[in-house]
Amino acid sequence: GVHRTTCFSSRPKNASGKPPHHCCNSRDSLDELFMDEYWTEVENITLSGEGKGDAEPQDVVQLKLPDEGEQEKAWLTEAGLAPLFDESASDPEDMMGLLFTLTRTQAAAVEKRFETIRKRSKQHHIPDVRDIFKLPGTLESKVSLPHVLLTRTNLVVGQGNGAGPSEQSVSEPETDINLELSFSDQALSYKEDSKTSSENFKLSRDKTGLTKMGDLSPQDMKKVHRLVLIEMTALFDTAGIDLKAHKAVKLKVKESGLFGVPLATLLEQDQRRQPGTKVPIILQRLIFHIEEEGLDTEWLLRIPGSATRVKAVHVELEGKFYEGLFSWESLKQHDAASLLKLFIRELPHPLLTVEYLIAFMAVLKLPTKTQQLQALNLVVLLLPESSRDVLKALMEFLQRVIDHKEQNKMTLNNVAVVMAPNIFMFKGFRNKISMQQELSMATETANIVRLLIRYQNLLWTIPKFIMNQVRKQNTENQKKISKERAMRKLLKKIAYDREKPEKQKKPPSEADSSSQGFIRVQAPQFSKVSMAVQLTEELQAFDVLSHFLSQKSSVSVKREDLCLYEIGGNIKERCLDEDTYMKDLLELNPSAKWVIKAGNVFPLLNCPLKPLYVFS
Repeated sequence: GVHRTTCFSSRPKNASGKPPHHCCNSRDSLDELFMDEYWTEVENITLSGEGKGDAEPQDVVQLKLPDEGEQEKAWLTEAGLAPLFDESASDPEDMMGLLFTLTRTQAAAVEKRFETIRKRSKQHHIPDVRDIFKLPGTLESKVSLPHVLLTRTNLVVGQGNGAGPSEQSVSEPETDINLELSFSDQALSYKEDSKTSSENFKLSRDKTGLTKMGDLSPQDMKKVHRLVLIEMTALFDTAGIDLKAHKAVKLKVKESGLFGVPLATLLEQDQRRQPGTKVPIILQRLIFHIEEEGLDTEWLLRIPGSATRVKAVHVELEGKFYEGLFSWESLKQHDAASLLKLFIRELPHPLLTVEYLIAFMAVLKLPTKTQQLQALNLVVLLLPESSRDVLKALMEFLQRVIDHKEQNKMTLNNVAVVMAPNIFMFKGFRNKISMQQELSMATETANIVRLLIRYQNLLWTIPKFIMNQVRKQNTENQKKISKERAMRKLLKKIAYDREKPEKQKKPPSEADSSSQGFIRVQAPQFSKVSMAVQLTEELQAFDVLSHFLSQKSSVSVKREDLCLYEIGGNIKERCLDEDTYMKDLLELNPSAKWVIKAGNVFPLLNCPLKPLYVFS
C-alpha cells in the first residue's frame, strides 16, 4: 500500500527551545520569528507519531491535473455551460439565462475557455459558438453568442445604499469592500500604485440586506456557484494568473468512525443521530470542551498535548464517543486542542478540497489586498457546503481563542502560523513539492489562514452583484416560461370570465397592498398566519419580526430562531438580514411574498455552544 508521509524538512531551531511571545498582532504580514512557530508546529506533527498503529492503513491523497483540453471542459461544465461544447448536454435554456447576466470580464473568461477547446479539437466537429445559440425559441436569429457576451455591461446597481467606486472614501479608498460591482470589473481599473497598507477592510451596509451562506434556496445556490466560479476565474484572468485545478484520485477511505472519515460520511452518520447537523458532532464537542475548560490557558493550540495521551484518547473516543461513555472531565486542554488539529489533518480529503486548494494558495498573487480578499471571498463560496460549514465553525472558534490573547498569549499571527500546516499539509501533498516550494508556501498559507480568521464576516457573504445576477437570471428564465404559457393562460381566463364573471374581481387587500402603503406578511407555521405591516422608509426586517412577536399568539419560539423570508418574484427563497430595509427590497423585488418561519439553525456560528454528545 501507499505509506503515509511523515518526513518533514528541518528548519533552524530556537536556541532556547521555547516559543517566543509576540504581543503585536496588527501587522499585515508574518516575519521570520512568527514563521519559526510554523516549523515548530510541523515538527510537533512529526513527533506525535501520527499514523502509527492505525487499525486500517489508508491511502494518501494523490493529485493529478486533467488532460489537455479536459481542464476547460471541466470548468465549463461546472459553470453550467456544457452545451457550448457538447450538443447532448441538457439545460441550454437555463444556460442562456446565465449568459445574459454575465459582465464583460466574466464573458471574456467564458470565451477564453471555449476558444481553447475549439483550437484543441479542430479534428473533431465542434459547432461554431454562434451556431449553438441560433436554436429555435432561444434567441433572435440575428443574435450570436459573441454579441450576447461582448455587449454585456455591468448589471444596473444602485439598489440600496452601497457606494460605487466614485463614492468611496477619499482618505481610505480601499477600506470598504465594494460588493455592488463585479470584482473582476473593478480589477480592470486598479493601477499598480493602488496598493494600501490598511487592513481595516469592512463590509458596506446594503439597504436590501446582506446575504450570508445558508440564506438562499438550493436552486439559487446552484446559480450562485456557477456565477462565482466564472467571476473568480475572471478575477484571476485580469492578473494573468492561470489556475490549474487538481483532481483527487479516488481513495479507499474509512466508512465509519470519527477520525480519518470523509466529511460527507461523518455528517451522514451524525445526522441519523441528530437531524440537521452541519458540523461533525465530534468537532463540536472538542470545541465545546476547550471553551468550557477556559480559553485563558497559556499557549493554547501552540503547545502540543502529550503524544502518548493524545493517541490513547484518540483510540478511546473512537470506541466510546457515540455511546456517551467517554470521560471528558479527564481530558486536558492541550490534549483536546491537539485532537482538534488531528481531526482536521486526518480528513481523507483536505478541508479546503483538492479542487480549490490551488486557488486558495493563488489568492496572494493578486496585486492588491482588496483583490486578495475578494478572491478569497469567492473561493470560500465555491467550497462544498460541508467544507464551508466546518471551516466557518473552525474560524469562529479560532477568533474566540484570539479574543483571550491577553491571557493565553495567542495573537492572530500566532494562531495563523500554528493552524496553517494543519489545514494545508494534507497526506501525500508534501511528496509532490520541492523544499523551496514548501518554504514559500509556509508563509503564504499562514497569511491565508490569517485572512480567513480576520475577515470571516466578509468571506461568508455573497456579493450583491452576484445576487443581482441571480435575480436577473431568474427573471430571464421566467420570461421564457411566461411566453410558453401565455396562450394557455389567456384561454383559461376567457373561459373563466364567461362562467364566473363576478368572482374575477380581486379584493383590494393583497393585490395592491404595497401600493397602499403596507405589506402582507404570512406566518403559516404559527397560530397567527397573516398580518399587515405598515411600510415606512425606516421599516426593517427586525421590526417586522418584532411586530409579529408582539401580537397575541400561542407561538412559543425564540426570537433568534425566526427569520423573515423573501419568497418568489426574482428569487426562489432568501432569509433576510434583520437590517434589511423593506421598502428598498420591495422596489428590487416587487412580486415577492413575505413569510416568517424558523430560520437556519447553526449553533456553532451564531450562539454559544451546547453539549451535543448525549444520544438516546
